[in-house]
Amino acid sequence: MPRGTTPALPVRVRTVLRDTFGLTRLRPGQAAVIERVLAGQATLAVMPTGAGKSLCYQLPALLLEGRTVVVSPLIALMKDQCESLRALGIAAVQVNSAIDSEEERAAEQAVADGSAKIIMTTPERLADPGFQEMLQAHPVALLAVDEAHCISHWGHDFRPAFLEIAHALPRLGKPIVLALTATATDDIAADICKQLGIPENGVVNTSSYRPNLDLRVVAVADESEKLAQVLKLVGATPGSGIVYTATVKAAHAVHEALQDAGEPAGLYHGKLSPQERGAAQDAFMGGHCRVMVATNAFGLGIDKADIRFVLHYQLPATLESYYQEAGRAGRDGETAKCTLLFLRGDKAIQQFFMAGRYPGEEDATAIVQALQDKPAEAEAWSLPLLQAKVGRPKSKLQVALGLLRKDRIVAMARDGTLRLLKTGAFGERLRELTEGYGKKRDLDREALERMVFYAQTGQCRWRVLLEHLEDGSPLERCEHCDNCRRIKAHEAVVEDLLRRNGEVGDDAVVEEETSGPTVFTRGDLVEVRRYGRGVVEEASGTQVTVVFADRSRRSFLPEFVRRAKARSGKAGAVAAAP
Repeated sequence: MPRGTTPALPVRVRTVLRDTFGLTRLRPGQAAVIERVLAGQATLAVMPTGAGKSLCYQLPALLLEGRTVVVSPLIALMKDQCESLRALGIAAVQVNSAIDSEEERAAEQAVADGSAKIIMTTPERLADPGFQEMLQAHPVALLAVDEAHCISHWGHDFRPAFLEIAHALPRLGKPIVLALTATATDDIAADICKQLGIPENGVVNTSSYRPNLDLRVVAVADESEKLAQVLKLVGATPGSGIVYTATVKAAHAVHEALQDAGEPAGLYHGKLSPQERGAAQDAFMGGHCRVMVATNAFGLGIDKADIRFVLHYQLPATLESYYQEAGRAGRDGETAKCTLLFLRGDKAIQQFFMAGRYPGEEDATAIVQALQDKPAEAEAWSLPLLQAKVGRPKSKLQVALGLLRKDRIVAMARDGTLRLLKTGAFGERLRELTEGYGKKRDLDREALERMVFYAQTGQCRWRVLLEHLEDGSPLERCEHCDNCRRIKAHEAVVEDLLRRNGEVGDDAVVEEETSGPTVFTRGDLVEVRRYGRGVVEEASGTQVTVVFADRSRRSFLPEFVRRAKARSGKAGAVAAAP
């Protein structure tokens, strides 16, 4: 079947697609996912940003008997999608901590009386026993888990509450499961499938390659140069865009600099109030501010098709994160620029975050020991009291508590209070529960090194991305990243020099040197076995340093380097290396 075509669809699917969503065909991958869901088969859909993952559960939701629960990690996603669904006449509600009390009452009423066809919520709310009871009042046909990489121990955006989803499935009557993500390596995909009961043959994986995204990296020497590059790149690029930072401090600095330069920029990060985040998002989506400066708290599910650039001010932790965030550009299929500003010292920021991310045996032990006694300040332990007692970062504490709750060592009541379910010695069990995070820390360090390699490589950037995301790349060169353009320009210079310097006939070849060792000078065109053609950067009697088309520099003994001459009259032909 040709790429981009849609197989014959059942009449009822075509009717809903046309009459409700105003579409005449499905995108690649959508038909396969929807077909599996309607057949009652658990599915993991790995589809790039902009490929239409949302439709894969929205359309089946209207055809299945029962309602659909969508679990999403960010409230921004629910807000946009709920508004879009309601505009189509679909009974959708969102249940999360950001909505006001009046909307929450109306949403919970719609959940309780069964009038809500699509219910969007967070993993934290889904884990709440009271909310589960409310959902049990009417059949749940489909449970869709968006950004499903979060559910994996090996994922790059771990949230403890995602571990609770698997436990909720039997309580909801074992609905059809659909997990969706833009990125999942083989290990992550296998872990998602294991936790959610998706068979190995239940993975639908479309290509991550998006040729309209132009990838580039700009190396900078210090923070002042980096900030100057932000102003230069934002000012020179028309249309709307996102500037991502790794820290809240950097977000404020970039936002202030852009505003001082007269750029209409918004600000979005997790420390702002829900009202401030909502206002910033509305301004960006409505086109009232051209640029959004944000941490990675912004972007999941943002359906703004005309984002023309995504600029990373600081190094992301993984290539998966980078692909997710950069992929928010160009969802309309038009060309968009994705630029990473690379300052070598930014690696330390991600290393700092890693240090406080995963719990060890000592962290789990501290929690259990604390819960054995009654808190001095209250009747029961709350998360803030426990954090003050054990002195651990909140994120690490939440992950450890998620493990202890999953293993039925600790319970959390509906009011958020914590208590031990078991007594006795837990040493060996706590060691078993946390040992996996030692491997996770090693994997995270490897992932950060791959991100640094991407920033420094002279290879095709799309090839590097696809080799990581898909364990292989059909591309040698994409022709729309900075490295491919640089290699092409380098080769054009080499070919031009060869044409001008080639003074041999059509059948000429490189001849053996017989009059002693060759003397090379800077700028000479040479060939080296296995590495191909390059230009001499530096030469001495004992060493020749050659710059190749991929920007790599290698040094050789002079006897391994030969002058390159034209082999025929055709441009680009070069004599074979000895």
